[in-house]
Amino acid sequence: MAKRCDICEKGKLSGHHVSHAINRNKRTFKPNIQKVRVKFDGGQVKKMNVCTRCLRSGRVQKAL
Repeated sequence: MAKRCDICEKGKLSGHHVSHAINRNKRTFKPNIQKVRVKFDGGQVKKMNVCTRCLRSGRVQKAL
């Protein structure tokens, strides 16, 4: 599965796990990417990899 949103280009970010002792270990934050059938203005339907933030905000209209 793709690791990047086709709409907003959101991808993998890096950061740290921080313990109670403030020890830091590297980690990655991955977006929640879903493969969705997207409906465009002309009635065209296409499968795209979309993050859940774009789905929830209404940037994409799902095809039924």
